[in-house]
Amino acid sequence: MDAVLVINADLGPLHRVTVKHAIRMLCRRVAEIHEAEPDRVIGVFPLPRVVRLVRYVVTRWRFSAGPAWSRAGVLARDRRRCAYCDGAASTIDHILPRSRGGRNTWGNTTAACYACNQRKGDRTPAEAGMPLRRAPVTPSWAALAR
Repeated sequence: MDAVLVINADLGPLHRVTVKHAIRMLCRRVAEIHEAEPDRVIGVFPLPRVVRLVRYVVTRWRFSAGPAWSRAGVLARDRRRCAYCDGAASTIDHILPRSRGGRNTWGNTTAACYACNQRKGDRTPAEAGMPLRRAPVTPSWAALAR
């Protein structure tokens, strides 16, 4: 298990942390185990799957603008599937190329496999004759946490 889900005191998801970080949170008593792996322990603690914060953390700012754009976020949003051929994606593609003023935004980037990204090149999907299988959208925090 690589990551442990951190949930707020009201049971809303916040983010994921490493097991090492989760154990530190338990030792500092800022979190408690909400769900654990059966029959697996680290020291005196059961191996956590989900930890819940003891005190509520205000996160209103997370819901106003949504998550910041990132390459990893684009790949996670598209579940590492190419938007052109539905193969395994390893890179991101700018729908409006950066050379033509395209920006790093949720609506202008999509996951793509290397072959489709090279084939599309410095063109728009319409110019390259490569329609998108799904329109890019700004994901919610919950969608990226999955």
